[in-house]
Amino acid sequence: QVQLVESGGGLVQTGGSLRLSCIVSGRTVSALTMAWFRQAPGKEREFVAAIRRNGGHTYYADSVKGRFTVSKDNGKNTGSLQMNSLKTEDSAVYYCAAGSGVILSSLRYASAYDYWGQGTQVTVSS
Repeated sequence: QVQLVESGGGLVQTGGSLRLSCIVSGRTVSALTMAWFRQAPGKEREFVAAIRRNGGHTYYADSVKGRFTVSKDNGKNTGSLQMNSLKTEDSAVYYCAAGSGVILSSLRYASAYDYWGQGTQVTVSS
């Protein structure tokens, strides 16, 4: 059974940084495409970033490109999302997701992922 547990959320001021972590159990991250999604109150869940299982290529939503960095550590079996230059509009619950059969054309869609974490709150204050 694959489980994902996020941590690292919190309250930060505009311009600050946070690092989210996603501990994976039950499957090695090297075999998984991992992604981060977020959902703000009253809004749909949206894609933030992903890193593919093969080659580790990364993909970002335009709104976070240049500010966020997605990565994974095969040795620690974790995924991470480094968030810099945070803005108030980045406030949301952030979810870690993973899947073994995610194809390139679908990696920005939540339905492509088999496994999800419980979410961690990120609040950016002005």
